Amino acid sequence: MSMFTGKNDPISEAAKNEANHPGVAEIKGIAEEGLIYGLPLVMYYTSIYELFVDKTSSQYKASIGTLTNEARVFTYEDTAVITPNSDTPYSLMEMDLRAEPAVISVPAVPSPRYYSVQLTDANTFNYGYMGSRSTGTEAGDYMVVGPDWKGEKPAQIKQVFHSTTPFTVIIFRTQLFDASDMANVVAIQAGYKVQPLSAFLNQPAPPAPPAVPYMEANAEIAKKKFWQILDFALQYSPAGPEEVEIRARLASIGIGPGKKFDMKDLSLLHKAEMLLGMKAGSDKIDKYIESGGKVINGWNVGSFFGDRAYYKGDWLKRAAAAKGGVFGNSAIEAMYPLTRVLPTGEKLDGSKHKYSLTFAKSELPPVNAFWSVTMYDGKSQFLIKNPLNRYLINSPMLKDMKTNADGSLTLYVQKDSPGAETEANWLPAPDGPIYLVMRLYWPKETPPSILPAGEGTWQPPPLVIAS
Repeated sequence: MSMFTGKNDPISEAAKNEANHPGVAEIKGIAEEGLIYGLPLVMYYTSIYELFVDKTSSQYKASIGTLTNEARVFTYEDTAVITPNSDTPYSLMEMDLRAEPAVISVPAVPSPRYYSVQLTDANTFNYGYMGSRSTGTEAGDYMVVGPDWKGEKPAQIKQVFHSTTPFTVIIFRTQLFDASDMANVVAIQAGYKVQPLSAFLNQPAPPAPPAVPYMEANAEIAKKKFWQILDFALQYSPAGPEEVEIRARLASIGIGPGKKFDMKDLSLLHKAEMLLGMKAGSDKIDKYIESGGKVINGWNVGSFFGDRAYYKGDWLKRAAAAKGGVFGNSAIEAMYPLTRVLPTGEKLDGSKHKYSLTFAKSELPPVNAFWSVTMYDGKSQFLIKNPLNRYLINSPMLKDMKTNADGSLTLYVQKDSPGAETEANWLPAPDGPIYLVMRLYWPKETPPSILPAGEGTWQPPPLVIAS
C-alpha cells in the first residue's frame, strides 16, 4: 500500500511501516535535499532543451551534435541561460556520446587573444578544458568520451576527457577586443570542429543510439514540474558513489530515473510538506549564493564550479553554482566575485541610488587574460536593455575610459547617464534590484592574485553610494 494513494486517504502507521515509506515528518527533509541535489540537473536539462531541442524556442541554436557559432556577444534578448557573459562570442554544442566518443579540433589561437573550451556534463561538472590557459595556443585534437567508454586513445589525440554523463555541452569562448575585431573572431570560430570519432578516423559509424523522447521544458515549466523533469534527467545521469544515499532517499518517495512523480497525486498533507521542503531548499541555496564564499567589501568571493572530485557530494555548493550562473567556469579558468549589496548589507537598487566602483591605481583585477564587470537585472539575472547596448565594462575598454587625477578608475553604476564627459565609464543599471558579477578570466596565481578564492592578496573594491 502506498502513502501516495490519493488526496483524502487516511494512512495508518501500520500501513506506512509495511510499505517502508518515510513518515510525513521526513517528507519535508527529503524534498529539501532533493531540490538542492536536483536543481543543477533540472537547470542543465531546461537550458539544453531550449538551446538544442525545441526548434520553436526563441533561444534555439542548433540540433544536438551540431556546432553553432555566434558572431556576436549575448544581449538582454538571450534568456536560455541565466547570468550569461557578454564578453566573448560563444560557440555552443550539445554532444551525444552514447554511441561513440567525439573529437574536438581547435586551431592555433595566438596570444594575446584568450579562448577557452569548457566541457560541462549533465551533472554540471566541469570535467575538462582546452584553450589559452590549459592547452596553449597551438592547434590540436582532443577526445571526449562518455561514462561507458572502454576504448584506446588514438595516437593523434592529445588528451582524453571523461564525461560522467552520456550527454554533455561544449562551450567555446573567444575573446572579442572590440566591435571591429568581430571578423577575426569569426575566422577563429571557423576553425573549431567537433565530429564523431569514426568520422575523425575515417571509419564506419557505429549504430545510432535510441531516439530520446524529450520532455518539454523551460524555466516556467520547471517551476511547476520540477520533479518530473528531474525524473527524466536522472535517466541520463548515472549515479556516482557519493549519490547513492540521496538517490535512495528520493526513491523512497517515488522520485528517480524514469519514474513519474506528480505533486497532484499527493494528499494535501504530503503536498504541503513537499512544498515546505522545496521552499527551505531554495532558501538555503539563496543564502549560500550570498555568503557561501568569503564576503569581501560586499562581494562574495568564492570558488563555486568544478568537477566531481571538487564537489565531493556537496550538493548545496553545486546548486548555488548553478543558480548563481549555470555553466560558469572553474576558479582556475575564471573567478566570479558577485554582489547584490553594499558592504553594509543594504541591497543594491538602481531606482533608489547611484553607485560608483573605484579601482585604485595599479589595483585593477590581476589576470593573464582580461576582466569585466557585468550588470544584470537583480530579479531575472538576465542582461538589461539600455540606451548604449552596454552590458559590461571590461579591460579592453580601458583605452577609451577616463581615469581620475590620482590614476584610479571609477565606474558609474546607475540607471541614467552620468553625462557625456564620463559616459565611457558608465555601466547602465536597471530601475530596480541590481546583480553585479565581476569576471577575472585566467586569474593570476602569484600575488597580487584573487586566488586562493577568498584568501588572495587582491580584493575587489567596495561599491559606494555616489554623492
